[in-house]
Amino acid sequence: MPTLILSLVLGFGIGGSLGLLGGGGSILTVPALVYLIGQTPQVAVTTSLAIVGANSALGAFFHRSQGTLNWHVALIFGGTGMIFSYLAAGLSKQFAPNVLMVAFAALMLIVGIVLVRQKSATKQLEHKDNLKLWKVLIGGASVGLLTGILGVGGGFLIVPALVMLVGMPMHQAVGTSLVVITMNSLSGFLGHLTGMTLDIPVILIFIATGIIGTFAGARLGKRLDASLLRKAFALFVIGLAVFLLYDNLPKIL
Repeated sequence: MPTLILSLVLGFGIGGSLGLLGGGGSILTVPALVYLIGQTPQVAVTTSLAIVGANSALGAFFHRSQGTLNWHVALIFGGTGMIFSYLAAGLSKQFAPNVLMVAFAALMLIVGIVLVRQKSATKQLEHKDNLKLWKVLIGGASVGLLTGILGVGGGFLIVPALVMLVGMPMHQAVGTSLVVITMNSLSGFLGHLTGMTLDIPVILIFIATGIIGTFAGARLGKRLDASLLRKAFALFVIGLAVFLLYDNLPKIL
């Protein structure tokens, strides 16, 4: 019963972060599945892709109804990411669990610092209309690579990339990122399936409660200061990264 209640709460929180910020689901899901549910990092990576992908698809639907979604960018960015995510999926099996968690934590730390410092750059790029195809392709390939290896849907990378690299307005980047996350997660999940035994009940519980959280997050996001929320989330990501490094780094040194 405690595991069931924990799964319900975690699923709601992960869905809420996706609906609210257009990302953050996978960066919370993998550590939660490993430390709180008791899965191995490899199984958690695959499970995370299923959970985050399903919740992101629903979140994209909510944002589409609000007009905050650029399909042209999403399909190019996501299509490139799907190819690299599928090709890179097998690489995670080549690393020891502790090495995988340290790499995950290092990525979280870098992204958290970038998110904390991106406020001024975001304001400068908020009104840019030009779209450079090569930037979209590079961004999609990079995020797809990380999705396949680390099991991250990539929203916490996609949103900054769409704003700072592509020049997309922030509110549109949040909605667009959910389409890309869905595409990358599906590709990465298929790439990880070979020889993998998954806990289907856990996946279904996380998805079911995540749907409610995603809906609540998407509605709440329209009423709150996005920059303040991003900075608070970034600080949380940094704190979680420090904990993961403290717990796993000594084991590989």
